[in-house]
Amino acid sequence: MSKNIESHLEENRVYTPSEEFSQSARISSMSQYRKLYKESIDKPDVFWAREAAELQWQQPWSQVFDWKAPFAKWFVGGKLNVAENCVDRHATSSRRNKAAIIFEGEPGDRRVITYAELQREVCKFANILEKNGVKSKDRVLIYMPMIPEAAIAMLACARIGAVHNVVFGGFSADSIVDRLEDSGATYVVTADGGWRRGKIVPLKENVDVALQRYGKVRKVIVHQRCGNEISMTPSRDVWWHDEAQNVKSTHRAKAFDSEHPLFLLYTSGSTGKPKGILHTSGGYLTGTYSTFKYIFDIRDTDVYWCTADVGWITGHSYIVYGPLANGATQVMYEGAPNQPDFGRFWKIIEDHGVSIFYTAPTAIRAFIKAGDHFPAAHDLSSLRLLGSVGEPINPEAWMWYHRQIGGERCPIVDTWWQTETGAIMISPLPGCTPCKPGTATLPFFGVDAAILDEAGNVCKANEGGKLVIRKPWPSMTRTIYGDKARFRKTYWSDYSGIYTAGDGARRDKEGNFWIVGRIDDVLNVSGHRLGTAEVESALVAHPAVAESAVVGRPDELKGQGVVCFVTLKEGKESSEALRRELREHVGRTIGAIAKPDDIYFAPALPKTRSGKIMRRLLKELVTTGEISGNITTLDDAQVIINLQKCIKP
Repeated sequence: MSKNIESHLEENRVYTPSEEFSQSARISSMSQYRKLYKESIDKPDVFWAREAAELQWQQPWSQVFDWKAPFAKWFVGGKLNVAENCVDRHATSSRRNKAAIIFEGEPGDRRVITYAELQREVCKFANILEKNGVKSKDRVLIYMPMIPEAAIAMLACARIGAVHNVVFGGFSADSIVDRLEDSGATYVVTADGGWRRGKIVPLKENVDVALQRYGKVRKVIVHQRCGNEISMTPSRDVWWHDEAQNVKSTHRAKAFDSEHPLFLLYTSGSTGKPKGILHTSGGYLTGTYSTFKYIFDIRDTDVYWCTADVGWITGHSYIVYGPLANGATQVMYEGAPNQPDFGRFWKIIEDHGVSIFYTAPTAIRAFIKAGDHFPAAHDLSSLRLLGSVGEPINPEAWMWYHRQIGGERCPIVDTWWQTETGAIMISPLPGCTPCKPGTATLPFFGVDAAILDEAGNVCKANEGGKLVIRKPWPSMTRTIYGDKARFRKTYWSDYSGIYTAGDGARRDKEGNFWIVGRIDDVLNVSGHRLGTAEVESALVAHPAVAESAVVGRPDELKGQGVVCFVTLKEGKESSEALRRELREHVGRTIGAIAKPDDIYFAPALPKTRSGKIMRRLLKELVTTGEISGNITTLDDAQVIINLQKCIKP
């Protein structure tokens, strides 16, 4: 039986940056990339010291990094304030009156916040936090809608040295309790509610339910967003706007050690217990600052929009810290991509002149399903660069994005990274990297990425294995909060001193990295190990298919059978003939070994509110016909009910 992940999907289309884009890009040629990359690997202290020096330090470092695997320290002895770097240094410069955040609420309300205004609001909220007893290293849980106040609360925590833990606004009271208990948080920042698909999400109500089970919270600070009726507990709950009347709009930014904890962010674990990923200050900020600058080729004239939520690492790194450290202007949108219809994103791009657009493959596939007429109705000529984040983008979705949204003129930066890595690790640089649809291409500066087999040998070209990082990098997680043993076991136990990402991958003969799926999602079919991402890509390459999800089901003969869930494009209808056609299509594209045993046509797939497909629920369904696992993060429970009607174990 093969121990390595097999890869059978071929992609030979290559797209190079236009001469016009390359001429003005920060990195304009592959020779320039290779020279800087070599320096960053051979002399990381020189490369990262130069990048970090572009930030504002209140005390210089004495050592660039100290590495005792698996624990790292970066910019040892240096002191800085993260909020000062993201806000004050722009508010006291020529960017003072430049827009920092262009906000659009789901109901259509709009605000523009300049860097000077952002500084005042962050200082005010820092004073509010301190007035209510928050001190350095206190844990503050933030449970907010996608509004500027979420970023303001994060930056205010960073300003006073408090450790924020942002909980995605789509999570339930149970998820809040889990994070409060694990982090020991004693303060909560929330809102009365947030808008989502025309309805109010009851955020404060969820907090109240959570605090019935967790009694250690001293204060709850509530922002008034929707005006919905809520209960306020005397002595514990205070209104943000009332507190703001009684504090100054100035606040001195104190210096904190480069290894001072900045935030906790919880990610799911295989045991079901969320992992509290800890990021610190100096290295994380350097990593997000540098990656944002180079990968998005940012200019002062750009209007950037990342569609993620601040509750995820993408929102931390590429809405709050990376863009603001670079002094960028960015759009924040509160609501759903299909409110009131699937033209909303394209209208926002047209209305605000967005030039850089960063979104998830699952959103792109939803747009494909909705139909080309939605983007075609809007002027997208302001766009100059597109990005993809969250999971591998299948080649046909990449091509649609390239044609329909980018007008065949915009480079696409397909980025691979994780909550644990803090910043982008593998991505094209838009001014120089030749791109093949579906590959994240090459490692970023300082990222020593490789693909290893079970014995720790580097895999040959197009041979699948485990994606690893062999050297430390500034934005890497420092530990799992309160559980160093789990940190070692989860990420550092496969190979000595080497970080294991948990993703299966391969490199083609040009050195491009192709992510083939989570190691946990690899299918063992008749002795062959197949990545689910490749089967899904093959299905989506069929002209009738908008989206797919592939899982394994126990099979006495083959070990695992291949079970596929398929969502069709608008106007396409399911049939036995189409089912047979799709099965043969996968066989032709990948090989007979990957032919699906079952294909189910689904009007929708089970997803979190952030759009990630919940494959573990599909595995349960095809194995037992029931769902027994936690579904608190599921966006629409009706999806499961619909699937159960057509699935038999």
